[in-house]
Amino acid sequence: MEKLKENDVVVGIVTGIESYGIFVNIDEYTGLIHISEISENFVKDVHDYANIGDKIKAKVIEIDEDKHQLKLSIKRLEPPKKKSNREKIKETTMGFSSIENHMPMWIRDKINEINKKL
Repeated sequence: MEKLKENDVVVGIVTGIESYGIFVNIDEYTGLIHISEISENFVKDVHDYANIGDKIKAKVIEIDEDKHQLKLSIKRLEPPKKKSNREKIKETTMGFSSIENHMPMWIRDKINEINKKL
């Protein structure tokens, strides 16, 4: 087998699933796809993404040659999604003035409430 490098795309067999990620066997390496590297979206349950015995494709993000371990990613197989083209929030001249106008009244009311308890 050719020596693995970072950013290589590999295919391995799922050997274990834990709440924090998916373990994968790739030749003489053991790989982990951490829950944060499964999807750009929130991953509630790792079991929704793989089963033991499944073939799974992932990108190598780090290699520990001494321990024969790989850090892998599924989400990095795809190019990053473009950010949405939402309209910018329009600034107004009011800003924080509403809070500024109400603050003295809120402070006065809180002081009165504390004084009543004493």
